[in-house]
Amino acid sequence: MERDNGTDPTPEAARERWERRTEVPLLWLAGLFALAYAAPILLPDSPRWVRNACRGVEWGVWGTYALDYFVRLALSRRRWLFVRRHPFALLAVALPMVQPLRLLRLVAALLLVGQRARLASQIRVTTYVAGACVALLMFGSLAVLEVERGQPGSTIHSTGDALWWAFTTMTTVGYGDTAPVTGPGRVLAVGLMLSGIALLGVVTANIAAWFIAHFDRDDEEIERQTVAITALTEEVRQLRAQVAELSAHRAGHVPRPGGEHPAGDAS
Repeated sequence: MERDNGTDPTPEAARERWERRTEVPLLWLAGLFALAYAAPILLPDSPRWVRNACRGVEWGVWGTYALDYFVRLALSRRRWLFVRRHPFALLAVALPMVQPLRLLRLVAALLLVGQRARLASQIRVTTYVAGACVALLMFGSLAVLEVERGQPGSTIHSTGDALWWAFTTMTTVGYGDTAPVTGPGRVLAVGLMLSGIALLGVVTANIAAWFIAHFDRDDEEIERQTVAITALTEEVRQLRAQVAELSAHRAGHVPRPGGEHPAGDAS
């Protein structure tokens, strides 16, 4: 267990300190990546230097997350176990090196951000799932708009079309009024469908668990109240019996000890 004074020399403690100190800067970098990715798509007529700057930011953020992965790997005591526990992070580091496509870079960055955000102490499970849903909706719509806009036969030409398509795809409704026609767009659709099914399952499970826990708390409270009422009823019954017995003694209805009778009662 890591000590709070930061003097624990073990590699695992050093890795935990690194993760704790870098979680906030990395989350800010994730937001910067989102802006850099969205700007050229939402502003297709932007100057060339803006697009180049955004591309540089994308590569820089991915490189920072990749460096974070290798630092955590170096600080791990059992590195092979670390690699086995974070397979998607390793895949995300390797993807852009194999084929520097912008879409692959997006997938790699999302994987790295998701893996790292899951470790952040400020992010709870509900926040993580909600953030993942919003990120998939936003980046899925932006990515499909980038590959589908201007293509022959495409029905996705604006941000509204892309958002509508991403939402209906994630929820598996699939009205069919908008659909990708390009190969990359269909690959995006498959990924969004699978991710949507998984996330919606998690959301449904969390909602069901919340209701079950809420009902269990209600049942426990009702049981405690029932026990308290039963104990109070028994105390009242005993008190009434004692009061009745005391009243009987005072009225002379109960013989005194030793067989004596109150004065005036002897016959």
